[in-house]
Amino acid sequence: MLSMHIKVRVKTGAKNESVRKASDIHFEISVREKPENNLANRRVIALVAMHLGVPAVKVRIIKGHHQPSKMLSVGLQ
Repeated sequence: MLSMHIKVRVKTGAKNESVRKASDIHFEISVREKPENNLANRRVIALVAMHLGVPAVKVRIIKGHHQPSKMLSVGLQ
């Protein structure tokens, strides 16, 4: 399976959700959810999947589950 890694900086509890591509492998994401019960992480995965046009099951957090800076793996096939 082909995959790529991307870096994500997350702001939780934001008024408006947004996904901003800072470079080819770096995104800045704002989500409404608070970092409780994995809600913010699940929303980040959903937003990245929508932005890249892949199913959410192809996106997973591989580093930084409890930090604003995360490393995600995105399966391309």
